[in-house]
Amino acid sequence: MNFLAHIYLSGEHDLLKIGNFMADSVRGKQYQTFPLEIQKGILLHRFIDSFTDAHPLYRQSKHRLHAKYGHYSGVIMDIFYDHFLAKNWSRYSATSLEEYAADFYALLKEKHSWLTEKTQHMVPYMIARNWLVCYSSLEGLEKILFQMDRRTQQRAQMHDAMIELKQFYTEFENEFFVFFDELELACREKKANLNQQFTHASD
Repeated sequence: MNFLAHIYLSGEHDLLKIGNFMADSVRGKQYQTFPLEIQKGILLHRFIDSFTDAHPLYRQSKHRLHAKYGHYSGVIMDIFYDHFLAKNWSRYSATSLEEYAADFYALLKEKHSWLTEKTQHMVPYMIARNWLVCYSSLEGLEKILFQMDRRTQQRAQMHDAMIELKQFYTEFENEFFVFFDELELACREKKANLNQQFTHASD
């Protein structure tokens, strides 16, 4: 899953969102240097990644891209699934996507000192280009894929995956709906387990 899903799956906990959002730039046990709620967010992110990579529906979606995009098929699929979350946002949240994104950008500015250096460098571009809202439209999604191509020196031509997205749009979306319902449930259980785990550790 990409940025929007990771943030959303953190629930209403601000520091959990921060940890989940920046977890890719935190290696190994480095997470233990952060406040407890950020630590939980980092561990939740790692759980989401593992759950996603192993899920048969996600793997089925990704398989349609693998022959052409290889290693980058997972990167593309994560972005596609964020598109379906953004497009169907009202199904998951009573807050508009625009308001939700603006609130998160404000949170990033407020908690700037807790972000990793890599994340701090990325955030201004994310806010300026409004990535979280861009996911919701095909035009915005194509822009994001072009930006990903630039970051990877055009190694995979990821923007070409818009062809497969349009060709298999209904299949991708239906797979997302079933997968995401299961992921939401798994994340609720994982957050409860993390709360219990950290409570015992502090006793």
